[in-house]
Amino acid sequence: TRRRRSANAGMNSTSPTPNDNKLAQQTPARPPLKSLDDALLELLANASPLTSVEDVLLQLADGRVLGNDVVAQLDVPGFDNSSVDGYALNIADTSTALREGLPQSARIPAGHFSGNLVGGTVARIFTGAPIPVNANAVVMQEDCLVSPQPAGDVVRLTQAPTPGQNIRLRGEDIANGQVVVRKGTRLTPAHLGLLASIGQAHVSVLKPLRVALLSTGDELVMPGAVAADALPPGAIFSSNGFFLSTLLTRLGAHVTELAIVADTLADTQAALQHAANDHDLIVSTGGVSVGEEDHVKPAVQSLGSLDLWALAIKPGKPFAYGRINRLNAASCAHFVGLPGNPVSSFVTFVVLVRPFIDRLLGVSHAGVHALPMTAHFDWPKPDKRREFLRVKRNTLGGLDLYPNQSSGVLTSVSWADGFVDNPPSQSISRGDTVSFWPMSQCIA
Repeated sequence: TRRRRSANAGMNSTSPTPNDNKLAQQTPARPPLKSLDDALLELLANASPLTSVEDVLLQLADGRVLGNDVVAQLDVPGFDNSSVDGYALNIADTSTALREGLPQSARIPAGHFSGNLVGGTVARIFTGAPIPVNANAVVMQEDCLVSPQPAGDVVRLTQAPTPGQNIRLRGEDIANGQVVVRKGTRLTPAHLGLLASIGQAHVSVLKPLRVALLSTGDELVMPGAVAADALPPGAIFSSNGFFLSTLLTRLGAHVTELAIVADTLADTQAALQHAANDHDLIVSTGGVSVGEEDHVKPAVQSLGSLDLWALAIKPGKPFAYGRINRLNAASCAHFVGLPGNPVSSFVTFVVLVRPFIDRLLGVSHAGVHALPMTAHFDWPKPDKRREFLRVKRNTLGGLDLYPNQSSGVLTSVSWADGFVDNPPSQSISRGDTVSFWPMSQCIA
């Protein structure tokens, strides 16, 4: 607050004036900044995992969350088989095989029954083919010399094999009765191959999270609605919804992008209520401040409940979480309000909304595995808040800093391949080791 000039030799008075006291009484105290870790714990505490499941074809299950444990009904592999193309033999015949060679008595392609190996002979065998009874090693064809004879090939070894060499044992990958993939796993292409190997044609997965994206503001114009050179004065193209929709889709959500909502309380209430009735989560950007044209806050409060948090991170200080009651149902939809600045919206989604969605889907969120890397820049004036600086790895093995770290510069995110997670009030000098969050993990 401003201080009045003192009559004593031009000294500034430290005593508050009547106007100061009046202003202090009218201005509510700002809530303390909430740490990111505390905010995440509080947010996750509100997320009860969804339970509705559906069966889908295995080839359509990439990125979906498994709804139950999958147990193998067979061994994989189902029989002892060769891991190479070569010759199967019994170790007892090694000395003869090295000295003068052994006759070939059988040829075993993959998918054919092998039978018994005749003593004192070898069997030509191919990768994946079953090991014949009495054989206990396979020698690669590169380590064998084959001499054609009128009665058949004779195979001489160039090096002695060891017991079990090049044999894949029954059940060494998966045992009958083993849990192959656990409930709550977000399926990857590798999981799909694994499930196919035990005969799964369908899997039970959680139904997609239904997410509504809400953009408010009379200044917003959808790209394509007008040409860039015809954009009305004061208008901007709506952009946050495009990267948020993509990030949500990558997490397996079914996204509904609502039309831009006009800056009125009634329109905002109607859009939120409509979204709540048909969605599990509503995500909005901007409009949760206390300005006369910020209608999201009172609209959410009128339809349910809302908590406004001032986060101790930069970018991304304002954040809101709430619930909106559904009409004619004893249930509600989750609401998340992100900052309007695009970089702030992107960062808060990565650090808060993504783990929240994982919790709703029953996924154990592993977080980001930060990497220690060398800063090839100086950051002499850190903020008091925890910072997420946009950086890119360079050819020297260090990190370069985007020159403009403003929360409105979305170019910094498209340029970057990760973030430096910088502690509060921590300056950075060239050569310091910093905590690097790869972008590939943040948006996978």
